[in-house]
Amino acid sequence: MKGRELTKKILLHEEAERLPRDIWSVPYIGMFRQDEFNRFLEMYPRDFTWPAGLGYGKSRYFGGTPYKRGKYTDEFGCEWEVMEDGVAGEVKNPVIKTRADLDNYKLPWEILDDMKWDNQTQAYKDTDLFVLCGSHVRPFERMQFLRGTEQLFIDIALEDPIFLKMKEMLHEFYVRELKLLAPLALDAVSFMDDWGTQRSLLISPAAWKKHFKPMYKEYCDILHGAGKFVFFHSDGHTEEIYDDIVEIGVDAYNSQLFCMDIEGLAKKYKGKITFWGELDRQNILPFGTEEEVRESVRRVKRAMLTPKRTGFIAELSWETVTPLANVIAAYDEFDKPSF
Repeated sequence: MKGRELTKKILLHEEAERLPRDIWSVPYIGMFRQDEFNRFLEMYPRDFTWPAGLGYGKSRYFGGTPYKRGKYTDEFGCEWEVMEDGVAGEVKNPVIKTRADLDNYKLPWEILDDMKWDNQTQAYKDTDLFVLCGSHVRPFERMQFLRGTEQLFIDIALEDPIFLKMKEMLHEFYVRELKLLAPLALDAVSFMDDWGTQRSLLISPAAWKKHFKPMYKEYCDILHGAGKFVFFHSDGHTEEIYDDIVEIGVDAYNSQLFCMDIEGLAKKYKGKITFWGELDRQNILPFGTEEEVRESVRRVKRAMLTPKRTGFIAELSWETVTPLANVIAAYDEFDKPSF
């Protein structure tokens, strides 16, 4: 069974012959360990691909080299400081410090105005992999990059007009982006926001439901209206909003299962949402033995795949120090019918 067919069966909660494979890697892997990554893909090919022929326009702000030691400016004008090659870095100097800064700030509409999708429909027909398109949609994180994390938390708590205006501006941008992507020849679109600490949500659930849930609901509605699946990623402990994630219609949710009650989540949400991975990238994958990695996969499979082998995508994130042997052990175990 090919990647697209396999993944759609899993998303529709139908039995499949094996779990579809997806893998993420930090930029470091491509920069310094590409040979290892290629060896892995020879053994365990992906079932996912990016929509060929699709490209965003060039931003007026962008400059420098991302993920290289030093500074670069991203598409939205946020300056990043990178202390180690191969990692994302941090925004140290927010763009929007005052209401005047916000009034003068211009979103990079050109990246949408100049978007191209040459031969994209034919490229979709030519692949049997599941075509998953990433997006710029990350309202909570983008507001942190523009405003600064600490200040944004204060803004949200006080419902400051700067926060409300930023939210409105970004939402308009993201809605337009998704309305451009939704009709294209692809299977799904993903968006993201890291919402959790190790133990809880970063803001109150009430504030999340009031300010952010309606935004995500509209994004899901746009994509579902065009017959596309919705994939969403969020790091940290997000149990408090799992009900909401299901309710708004997210089809596949990538969350840090090992920060939470894996068995409890499985018991409550199996058959309602597809778990888009993952494994413990903080401890077991980088520092555990191969047998510990295998047992972590078996634990997830016992929780998620009984009594029906569906609703789970074999995914993990390959971090800078994670050994190749542990990644191989994980996917070998994912592929086994037993657990």
